Amino acid sequence: MFSKKDLQRLIIPLIFEQILAVFMGMADTVMVASCSEAAVSGVSLIDGVNLLLLQVFAALATGGSIVVSQYLGKRDIQNAKNSSKQLVFATVIIAIVISVICIVFRIQIISTIFGKLDPEVFTSARTYFLITAMGYPFISLFNAGAALFRAIGNAKLSLKCSLMMNGLNVIGNAILIYGFNMGVAGAAIATTTSNILGAFFMMYMITHQDTEVRIDSFRHYRFDLKTTEKIFVVGIPSGLENGIFQIGKLLTASLIASFGTVSITANAIGNNISNLACIPEMAIGLAMITVVGRCVGAKEYEQARYYTKYLMKIAFIGMLIVNVGILCLSSNILSIYNLSPETFQLAMEIVIIYCVSAIFLVVPAFGLPNALRAAGDVKYTMITSVIVMWSCRIGLSYLFSLTFGLGLVGVWLAMICDWGVRSIFFVIRFKGNHWLTKAVI
Repeated sequence: MFSKKDLQRLIIPLIFEQILAVFMGMADTVMVASCSEAAVSGVSLIDGVNLLLLQVFAALATGGSIVVSQYLGKRDIQNAKNSSKQLVFATVIIAIVISVICIVFRIQIISTIFGKLDPEVFTSARTYFLITAMGYPFISLFNAGAALFRAIGNAKLSLKCSLMMNGLNVIGNAILIYGFNMGVAGAAIATTTSNILGAFFMMYMITHQDTEVRIDSFRHYRFDLKTTEKIFVVGIPSGLENGIFQIGKLLTASLIASFGTVSITANAIGNNISNLACIPEMAIGLAMITVVGRCVGAKEYEQARYYTKYLMKIAFIGMLIVNVGILCLSSNILSIYNLSPETFQLAMEIVIIYCVSAIFLVVPAFGLPNALRAAGDVKYTMITSVIVMWSCRIGLSYLFSLTFGLGLVGVWLAMICDWGVRSIFFVIRFKGNHWLTKAVI
């Protein structure tokens, strides 16, 4: 169903989009680091909360793109377009509700999750949370639009939009942080403004380009329960899975916060670099949703299995190249963050542990389940991820860091154990045939 050229048109823009997103995230952190380590700590803590909530929007977008991909594989264009419209409305309504809740209860949320923080860290976190929460509805619109265009194999559009958004974000950071000395508030304003512009661009394109997912007009919207239910059948389990995964990360972040500012900052830098290390898997994982979803919709099950193996091989090769490169350049990369010697050393330990493990475990742990989700096998991935998260990542984090006295390093070792266990479960599931019988249309 897909030629090598088709896959290249889909994968290459996704790789560049992930590279762009990661480098812009690193640029954000470097710019905020010029204010203070407390500012980096506050922003990193809220980024964890934001990521939890944004996973909800991403999961719904994934659910919509899987439904649309399966309809396109079936060559049912009318239902593909209707699903696109239902997705956009569902995600933005949910995002508005979440945004209002976070703005009103932001202080209580920060205190409940992270406990007592240093006053400067708390102030930075509170400010950053308020401003970025205003952008949730616009992020949801961008995610929905990008997912729909990927479903038709057009990954170039979201890449162009990301270029615009991230360029504006960096320029805004430079002006507001360096020019107006606005610190964390400046970083948050720049991020939210770029998200707003990105959402408007994406919605303009989806209503004006003549494609299989075009939305002719947002007027005269009629809620379609049957279609929305199909999106939620995939999106809700994926959202719960991703949400619980991020809750687990927040619980470990709360544990890390008790270790002090050095550990919080080193963890933030480690997370930054880990995003860079996982670019091949993230790009291939997104491509897998489109490719496998189309194959399953067309009932070409052997092709779904073939393309999954093929894409995983590409992802493994990419992970090897990228992570070996990071290991060779780790000192140079960390030097740009202006860290104290103690923070630098701790961050270096984390980077080495992460990159060596990521080469072997990230693709089966996070790329392979995307193929299962694209086929509609979302309940299995959710249940597996939740059980492994609580038993390995959370339980072992406390055991390694507190009982064994490994501190932050113990938390990251527990994460590696999590990858290994979930990889075993997903590989076993993929080798069977049950995951190919879960199509949602």
